[in-house]
Amino acid sequence: MSQPILKAVVEDKEKFSSLGRIKKMLKGQGTFDGEENAVLYQNYKEKALDIDSDEESEPREQKSDDKVVFHYKPLRSTWSQLSVVKKNGLSEAISQEERKRQEAIFEVISSEHSYLLSLEILIRMFKNSRELSLTMTKTESHHLFSNITDVYEASKKFFEELEARHQNNIFIDDISDIVEKHAASSFDPYVKYCTNEVYQQRTLQRLLATNPAFKEVLSRIESHEDCRNLPMISFLILPMQRVTRLPLLMDTICQKTPKDSAKYENCKQALKEVSKLVRLCNEGARKMERTEMMYTINSQLEFKIKPFPLVSSSRWLVKRGELTAYVEDTGLFSKRTSKQQVYFFLFNDVLIITKKKSEESYTVTEHSLREQLVVQPCEEEPGCSPGRNAVLHSRGSAAHLFRLLVLSNHAGDRVEMLLGAETQSDRARWITALGQDSDGLHTDRTTLAQVEIIRTYTAKQADELSLQVADVVLVYQKVNDGWYEGERLRDGQRGWFPMECAKEITCRATLDKNMERMGRLLGLETNV
Repeated sequence: MSQPILKAVVEDKEKFSSLGRIKKMLKGQGTFDGEENAVLYQNYKEKALDIDSDEESEPREQKSDDKVVFHYKPLRSTWSQLSVVKKNGLSEAISQEERKRQEAIFEVISSEHSYLLSLEILIRMFKNSRELSLTMTKTESHHLFSNITDVYEASKKFFEELEARHQNNIFIDDISDIVEKHAASSFDPYVKYCTNEVYQQRTLQRLLATNPAFKEVLSRIESHEDCRNLPMISFLILPMQRVTRLPLLMDTICQKTPKDSAKYENCKQALKEVSKLVRLCNEGARKMERTEMMYTINSQLEFKIKPFPLVSSSRWLVKRGELTAYVEDTGLFSKRTSKQQVYFFLFNDVLIITKKKSEESYTVTEHSLREQLVVQPCEEEPGCSPGRNAVLHSRGSAAHLFRLLVLSNHAGDRVEMLLGAETQSDRARWITALGQDSDGLHTDRTTLAQVEIIRTYTAKQADELSLQVADVVLVYQKVNDGWYEGERLRDGQRGWFPMECAKEITCRATLDKNMERMGRLLGLETNV
C-alpha cells in the first residue's frame, strides 16, 4: 500500500480485523440503525460540498437556547466520531490525510443511507397513498412518480454493498470499484427518471392549480410526522440532486488519495463513470424539455410569411420574450418616433419575430438565421435616442435600449431595429443571447468571481440556470438590478440566476481549489 497504515494499527491485527465482527455482534446497534431519528437527505449537507471542507473544525453540539431547533435532526456522525473508531483509537493512529480520506469515503456511504431513507418516505407516504391516487388519473400518477421504485431499488443495492464493506472493516481501503460498477450498470433508472422531469413538474403544477382534492390530500400527507413537514416536491427532486453530487463526492476522495497509488487510478475511473451518468441524465432531461417546448411553440405560431419547418431534433429555444421596437417615421416637415410591441423567439440557429395575439397565439412577421444577427448595446448614446417626443419616457415604455442589425432576413433584406427592454437585466440577457457571447469562449476562468449557492433556484426561463444549495458558480456578468450570469462549476452549464441566491467566495485558497476541481470534472466530461 502506498499510503501505509501506522505501525500501531498494523501491529494490532487481531483487534483491527475483528472490528467488523464486533459490529455484527452488536445487532441493532450498527452505524446505520435507528432510522427513525436519522437525518433525511433534504437536510443532509455533505461536507465534501462545503467550500471550506478541508477545515479541521469538529461539529459543535447544538445548544438548547438556539433560536431554531430541529429535534428530529441530530448532528450526523463523521467517521472520526463513530464509537468504534474512538474506542480503538483509529483516528489518532493514522495520518491526517488518510483520516480525511476515510471521512470522504464514509460520507458517500452515510449520505446514500440518508438519501435512501428519503426515497422510502416518498414511496410509502406519497406514491403508495391510495387516498392520493384516487384524486388523479393513472397517467398523472405515472408522470409524478415515474420509475421512482426502480431508482429506490438501485440505490438500495448500491447502499447494501457499501454498508457491507463498512461492516467488514471500519477502516475502508476503497469503494471505487463499487461506485464504478453501479454507475456503469445499475443506475440506468436515474436516466429515465431525470428524463421525465419536465412531465413531473408540469403535472404537479397543474394538479395543484386545478385539483382541489389532490391539493387537500397532499397537504395532509405533507403534515404527517413521517414527512417532517417537508413538501412532496422536495422528495421528487432528490434523484437528480443525488446523481449530480456523486461526482463531487468522488472527486473529494480523489483529492485525498495519493496520486502515485493504484487506488487513485481506481478512483479516477469511478469518477469518470459517475460523470458520464450525470451527463446522460442532464442530456435526457434537456432533450425531453426542448422537444416538448418546440412542439408547443410550433402549434402557437401563425405564419403571415412563407413558413418553414420549425421542429427539429437539433433546434432548441434559447430565449423568448416581449420587447419594444422604436420605429422612426419621416414626414414632410418632421420626424416622429412611434413604438410597437414585438415578441421574439430566439432559437440556437434562428430568430423568429412575431406579434403577440394572446398568451398562446403569435403572428410571425419575419425570421432570420442567427448567424445574420449583430447586436449592439446603447449606453445613453445620442444616436440611440428614439426621438424628442418623449415616447421613450411615456408611462410603461421600455427604457433599456439596444440595437439589433439583421444582415439578411427571410426576404434577403437588411433590417436595423432599435429595441427596448423592461429592465436592465433583461437587456443584458437579450444582448448576451442574441450576440452568442463569443467573448465568453476566450475568458480566463481564473479571473472570474465565484459564488456559492445558499438557496435552491429553479430556472423559470430558457436562459436561466437551475441551482442547488452548495453549488459553485463562476460569474461572467453582474447586473445592478439583481442578476448574475454564470457557469456552474460541476458541469459547465451557463445561465442567469438571482444574486439573492448566492454569496461571494473570497478565500483565495478556496477559489483555487474550486478551479482545480472544475478542471478535473470538465476534463472528464470531454473524455467520456
